[in-house]
Amino acid sequence: MSVLDCFRLALLDEKNDRKHKGLLIVKPDDIMAQAYIAKARKNLELCDVYREGGYDYKIPEEWYYTLYYCALAILAKFGVESRSQKCTAAFLRHVKDAGLIDYDAEFIDRITVYRDKDTTTDVDEREKARYGASTRSEEIGAKYERMTTLCKQAIAQAETIVYTDKTLEIPRELTETKLR
Repeated sequence: MSVLDCFRLALLDEKNDRKHKGLLIVKPDDIMAQAYIAKARKNLELCDVYREGGYDYKIPEEWYYTLYYCALAILAKFGVESRSQKCTAAFLRHVKDAGLIDYDAEFIDRITVYRDKDTTTDVDEREKARYGASTRSEEIGAKYERMTTLCKQAIAQAETIVYTDKTLEIPRELTETKLR
């Protein structure tokens, strides 16, 4: 689904008095963006709690949501509401490719939902840990430091975007009247 389709879908859902499952243009909200950054930080702290308590299976989910809250913070800064993981990633990729944000592609890739069976992302890792039977994992332990560092980098980059005084505008091709 393209980012443009995500906006069209949300408008259609709203028009039909349904909760949208795409992207909706709203008022930019720096307070909400900053709250998402704070939530990402708190979420990352949970990883240490789960690790110390022996709840390894919860950690991939927290890594994923730490990255996702960073994404939602950036969307709030732009004035975009998302109710779709696919659409959130599509919007971030679009504004990154347009040169509007400096945000590592890896952070976007890690929250992207792929249908291809051969492509594994953090979404798949989260589901495997969440729905699998095991509570401990050597694999999670082995990548703990790397993922914690990666999440901290994502938070730092998202903070730079969110705390800028610069107004971030949704690209014109996504706001044209043909969407309405």
